[in-house]
Amino acid sequence: MGHHHGHSHSHGHSHNHTGNKKVLLTAFILIAAFMVVEVIGGILTNSLALLSDAGHMLSDAVALGLSFFAIKLGERKATKSNTYGFKRFEIIAAALNGLTLIGISLYIFIEAYDRFTDPPEVQSMGMLTISVIGLLVNIVAAWILMKGDKDENLNVRSAFLHVIGDMLGSFGAIIAALLIYFISWGIADPIASVIVALLVIISGWRVTKESLHVLMEGAPVQLDVEKVKNSLINITNVRGVHDLHIWSITSGAPMLSCHIAIEGEGVHDDVLHQAQSILHDDFGIEHSTIQVERDNGCPSHHGVCN
Repeated sequence: MGHHHGHSHSHGHSHNHTGNKKVLLTAFILIAAFMVVEVIGGILTNSLALLSDAGHMLSDAVALGLSFFAIKLGERKATKSNTYGFKRFEIIAAALNGLTLIGISLYIFIEAYDRFTDPPEVQSMGMLTISVIGLLVNIVAAWILMKGDKDENLNVRSAFLHVIGDMLGSFGAIIAALLIYFISWGIADPIASVIVALLVIISGWRVTKESLHVLMEGAPVQLDVEKVKNSLINITNVRGVHDLHIWSITSGAPMLSCHIAIEGEGVHDDVLHQAQSILHDDFGIEHSTIQVERDNGCPSHHGVCN
């Protein structure tokens, strides 16, 4: 039986590569700095809503930091001991980030429960001031990220969505501060904190679930494995496809390996080239390892077996 291994591996380098790093780093510094301010403000004003929003901002800061480091680490060449490079760092860190967010959310829920039964005194003006500044910081961060390549780069887009989500937390804290200030409705603080905690736990669960799926070598959710298999089977003179595996090293970097059995007048190199073109053009799979083998046991790589 003839065997042929085909490897297709290419890297797409965006023209906005440096621009993406710059906007991510700028937004990270801005969000991380204000997160510290919000934690201190939350403690001084005794506002759980501010502290929960700081938890949401922590998720933003980590997401932005991860996105930046993912691009930086992605630039490092593969080594003998790390043959895929360091791209998986992003997924490991994302899983830890997700678990941390779930932990923060649970802490906020427990704290909020105590505050519902016995609402403490909250300094509403200080809370309002910090919340408004937080909203402005998020608007500036979103504007900075819009300068990046968010339509093409998954990291920049996810960071942008994180910041947009955080704006809701700031709005919640502002409304709670106004309710406390004007009608002395102290329960508004734990209500706002629970709403923000729900946002945090949803994003934390999603990040954890997606990162664990990648770490478990699961097929990328955006790819239909059956559709990929059928596309390969439909190549002329292909009799079957088996041992098909699709996984990701990191988000947006799908990998594939499979065996393709050919018959009749099928030429190994032609089938291999067609398969790689289909995988690259139709499914965005840039790295594929394909073993082409003649189904009828013909030892020849070319020609027809009688």
